[in-house]
Amino acid sequence: MEFRAVHGSLVEQPCDVLVVNLFEGVTEPGGATGAVDKALDGLISLTIREEEFEGRLGQTLVIRTRDQIPASKVLVVGLGKQDEFGTTEIMRASGAAARKCIDLRAHKVTSVLHGAGVAGIHPRESARAVALGTILGTYQHTRLKTENIKPNMIDTFEIVELSAEKLDHITQGIRRAEIVGNAVTFARDLVNEPSNVVTPSYLSSVAEEIARENSLECRVLDRQGIEEAGMELLAAVARGSAQEPRFVELKYKTSDNLKTIALIGKGITFDSGGYSLKSQDQMYGMKDDMAGAAAVLAAMRALAQIKPSVNVIALVPATENAIGGGAIHPGDVFTSLSGKTVEVVNTDAEGRLILADAVAYAVKSGSDEIIDVATLTGACVTALGVEISGILGNDQVLVDKLIKAGESCGEKLWQLPLHRNYRKMLDSDIADLKNVAGREAGAIIGALFIESFTNNTPWAHIDLSSATIDKDNELARKGATGIPTGTLIEYIASEVEKGRE
Repeated sequence: MEFRAVHGSLVEQPCDVLVVNLFEGVTEPGGATGAVDKALDGLISLTIREEEFEGRLGQTLVIRTRDQIPASKVLVVGLGKQDEFGTTEIMRASGAAARKCIDLRAHKVTSVLHGAGVAGIHPRESARAVALGTILGTYQHTRLKTENIKPNMIDTFEIVELSAEKLDHITQGIRRAEIVGNAVTFARDLVNEPSNVVTPSYLSSVAEEIARENSLECRVLDRQGIEEAGMELLAAVARGSAQEPRFVELKYKTSDNLKTIALIGKGITFDSGGYSLKSQDQMYGMKDDMAGAAAVLAAMRALAQIKPSVNVIALVPATENAIGGGAIHPGDVFTSLSGKTVEVVNTDAEGRLILADAVAYAVKSGSDEIIDVATLTGACVTALGVEISGILGNDQVLVDKLIKAGESCGEKLWQLPLHRNYRKMLDSDIADLKNVAGREAGAIIGALFIESFTNNTPWAHIDLSSATIDKDNELARKGATGIPTGTLIEYIASEVEKGRE
């Protein structure tokens, strides 16, 4: 799909579908929608009344223009309540509109700049939200399907603006949306593939390809390399699987050298639970336990276009968590890369084990900040559902920046308390700490375990409740969401702007 910013009048643009909007509760359209309504002799107003169109967020109404304007059809999309309106609502409305355009078999779509007249929303941010919502809303994973495929027919998507001075801002917004959108869909593709395709070695080959294409440094450790490096926790989790583990390190370096950010993604390509075996219902879908790794790799793929003024290291500990002759048992003790010993009480709490070694590696590498991303706990899903992911950390400035970055691209993060009084619950009778501590405060306990390996480095942990969804919404089909790829990219981009001040 090609995106363009076009100077001109909406009513003069030839296209298959012209997208306009309406806030909830408005019966007489104004602004750009009003101008199109006038050109159609009040047809939009009439149809709104006849169809009882309410303007609810994502609601759509199709109107045939009868050749009164060059557009074949007009699509009115609801923006929801004006006092609840922001960039996320623009994205959701745009995703719903684009999906309807696919149903209408539209090849060329022209759209108004949603939110352009709303105070506080810059044209660049509005354009970014329109384009990003369109990219995400039209995503489909169809590689393995041979029938019942509805292809995306949209070849060209134009945002039309009457004010010439806004065109540069709109173009900038579109370009950022393409960077973020392409990265998010890349992450979705990785997570949506089955686990017999996406193995640890497959993830490492993806990382190597990203490095070749974007002039990044890449280092991959196999099982022997992992053991020789002293990452006993990662090696222990990998013992039960016939699939060989990998530890991936991708590096982006800049001459500005302001600081180094470490991005760590949990790469469990399938999680059976090990001897602490999951139930049948819990085990299905565990191919998504590498969603953190997918987001981190996708973010690194975008760096060549962002060109940040900071160094970025991506670390992906990748393995299956399976049952085999060598699989670890509840009660086994292993030594982490940091030197701390860990008693494995529950083999299904394996993600924090492999992340602990990766965090210790980031500390040893001299990282100034560490951000880990993981589908870590069911407790976080229970607490927040699948539309919000949890975030915890030892540095409030970093946590606040990540929450703000997520808001800019429709990825909702909610801060949970890192209540350190619970840390004593991880004390082990025979080792430095154990990997679980009962059923209470599971998300906090998981984060406290990981924090034990940060050596006081500024750190944030994103517990991915929203890595996958079980039904369609305006911005994603059932399956992988790609979250928090956009958050990581927007955070790094904000550091670019900070570095150039």
